[in-house]
Amino acid sequence: MSKDQEFLDACKRPMRDRPLPFIPSLLPERLAARELNPPDPDGCLALWDKYAMPAHIRAHSSLVALIAEKLGERLLQRGLRIDTGMLKAAALLHDLAKAYTIEHSGNHAHLGAAWVRMETGLPALAQPVFHHVHWPWALDLENESLLPSLVVSYADKRVKHDAVVGITERFDDLMRRYGQTERIRKFITASKEQGLALEKALSARLGTKLHEDTFDSRRLV
Repeated sequence: MSKDQEFLDACKRPMRDRPLPFIPSLLPERLAARELNPPDPDGCLALWDKYAMPAHIRAHSSLVALIAEKLGERLLQRGLRIDTGMLKAAALLHDLAKAYTIEHSGNHAHLGAAWVRMETGLPALAQPVFHHVHWPWALDLENESLLPSLVVSYADKRVKHDAVVGITERFDDLMRRYGQTERIRKFITASKEQGLALEKALSARLGTKLHEDTFDSRRLV
């Protein structure tokens, strides 16, 4: 049986009854070339193609990356060390598994992080993907190793589909679309509160009002 047929057959089975599809990793080639830097935008695009990311998720991810990159530049100006290449790659790849888990179920952040780790060999790049929905620890902006995760998490909470919006609008939309059960509603509410707390912390650190910023034309949201 070919690997393509194995993949198609696997997709017909429920998530709980099947392994993840066989998708050869690009990591061996990167290791051979001693390329263990975060992928550049072209490299991220190659992963989008490989994992069949739909156009609307690409548009969303591109805008999240724009916000994350601008925040990273501002944090650098404030004296914090942050790898902007790592940050931009993490933002571009944060929803790598979204389409797959919509179709087959599963946690898109966790699966996406596993794919990113497999493809790049970089745990530091997988971490922001893993935690972009919810950050389980204190919002410590002075811990520079955590900054990519916190920035990507915030940037994602400012983009509804392919538009920059305020956090309240973003989460009102999520509640309308996904808030069918009390457990889901509680999770969405907790994620919104964390986003607002992160916005407040970033605004204080940067000396600006991020809730008013569209990150492109400086207009109010």
